[in-house]
Amino acid sequence: MFKYTEEKIFTQEQVQQLFLSVNWVSGNYPKRLYKALMNSSTVLTVWDDDFLVGLIRVLDDTEMLAQIHYVLVHPDYQGKGIASKMLEYIKEKYKDFMYLEVMPEDKKNMSFYRKNGFTLMENGIAMQICNYNHEG
Repeated sequence: MFKYTEEKIFTQEQVQQLFLSVNWVSGNYPKRLYKALMNSSTVLTVWDDDFLVGLIRVLDDTEMLAQIHYVLVHPDYQGKGIASKMLEYIKEKYKDFMYLEVMPEDKKNMSFYRKNGFTLMENGIAMQICNYNHEG
C-alpha cells in the first residue's frame, strides 16, 4: 500500500535519488532542486514505507492557471498506476482553476496525458530558455 501526501517530508537526498533513477538532469543539482520543490505550490509524493517512489509538482497562481512541471516514478515502481493516480489527485485538487496544463518534455509521453484527459493545445508549441550547462 502506497502513501500519497502533500506534506513536504522528503529530504534532499531522497529527491536526488528519485530524479537520478529516471536520469533527469535536475538530479545533478540537488540543492537547487530541493529548494525549488520546497517553494512549489504543490508537491505530491508517493512512498513505499520510507522510500520515495513518485513525485508530481505543480506551480499555480492560486486562481486561474496551474502547471504540472514534474511527473516521475522510480523505474522499479513504474507500471503500477502510480503516475495516473497522482494525476487524478492533481486534477481533483485543481478542478476549479480555468486551466491545468502540462508540458511533456518527451513526445512519447503524450499518449499517457491524453489517456488522463489532457488535450493538445490548438496551435500551441512548447518553448524555453535553458540556463544550465548540459555537461553538469
